[in-house]
Amino acid sequence: MTSLSGGRAFAALAYAFAVTMMGTTLPTPMYVIYQGRFGFSITMSTVIFATYAFGVLAALLAFGRWSDALGRRPLLLAGLGAAIASDVVFLLAGNTGALLVGRVLSGLSAGIFVGTATAAVVEAAPAGWRSRAALLATAANIGGLGLGPLVAGALVDWLPWDVHLAFLVHLGLSLIAVALVWWVAETVDVVPGSRPSFQRLAVPAKVRTTFVAAGTASFAGFAVMGLFVAVSPRFVAQALTSPSPAFEGLVVFTVFGASVIAQVALRGLPTTRAVNAGCALLVVGMLVLVWGLQTESVPLMLVAAVAAGSGQGLSFSKGLASVLAKVDPHERAGVTSAFFVVAYVAISLPVIGEGVAAQHWGLTSAGTSFSAAVAALAALALISLVIDQRRDRSA
Repeated sequence: MTSLSGGRAFAALAYAFAVTMMGTTLPTPMYVIYQGRFGFSITMSTVIFATYAFGVLAALLAFGRWSDALGRRPLLLAGLGAAIASDVVFLLAGNTGALLVGRVLSGLSAGIFVGTATAAVVEAAPAGWRSRAALLATAANIGGLGLGPLVAGALVDWLPWDVHLAFLVHLGLSLIAVALVWWVAETVDVVPGSRPSFQRLAVPAKVRTTFVAAGTASFAGFAVMGLFVAVSPRFVAQALTSPSPAFEGLVVFTVFGASVIAQVALRGLPTTRAVNAGCALLVVGMLVLVWGLQTESVPLMLVAAVAAGSGQGLSFSKGLASVLAKVDPHERAGVTSAFFVVAYVAISLPVIGEGVAAQHWGLTSAGTSFSAAVAALAALALISLVIDQRRDRSA
């Protein structure tokens, strides 16, 4: 069999990217089931979710640039190996500790894929797709994250083996991805004797003001993502008489789906206008969520998911673009890594705080406080960005 190249390689890599990211959100509709079986608190539930982000950070910092020296394919296969190992751990899980191990492995798989797969998808794109390749890589990334809870919720709701079938399905999809990546042609020229290096975080002084403003917006957006993935199924279950894992998964999918659609539909919007609009949508989404939580209205939660997801997509993608536009090419890798570190800290630490608060004050009060704080943070980011933009125009 000959190596896959061109459009087939592009499709294979995009598939592997989506499947790997899908696995990282697969357990979302099952946390309530696990809690009932293993007897852990809501705080531990958020810790189990957030452990994934620490795995992502470890992989980003340790392996972020290894594919430049070793090639894309070996790193992608390693990421798929971590994803498969995570599936096996969840299939055999009999206690809370196993869930934590499974989430760390899942985070490692995502951390390897975020940088390596994005680069591989862009490099493998046919000439006619080259201008849209980065956007399609983002769609595979965020779309995969959204598919996880949607697919798992449907399987939990409608088929047997509630906490096992989804991981069996994902295991099969991942093995297909391994076969495809194995036959994909390498997209970089590996220099013999090259040694992998650790990723260095660096934010040049000339871009720090913009980085802080855009990073604050990104922090707010990813904190919203963490809230919806880790805790929103409980919000929905609390609001409905007969909660459905499939519907809970749909709410989470709505956030990620809105993020992808906003990035694709508004890709032509100027960077400054887009990132400002993203921050504004985050504020609106969080205020609507406060309203929905206070009234236990699922329709309002869905509206909040659409607004907040759209805001997250715009504020992150265009915020990063606004930062990278001001740095030299050789500085982009370090700045991008620093931006992703901000994002994944945001998806982990705040949601653990939400879990602790919910344990003491109740889910509604904690969710309301969290949403109001994120709205204030997004508003602060918007103000900072506007000030920075005016300073650039007057310079």
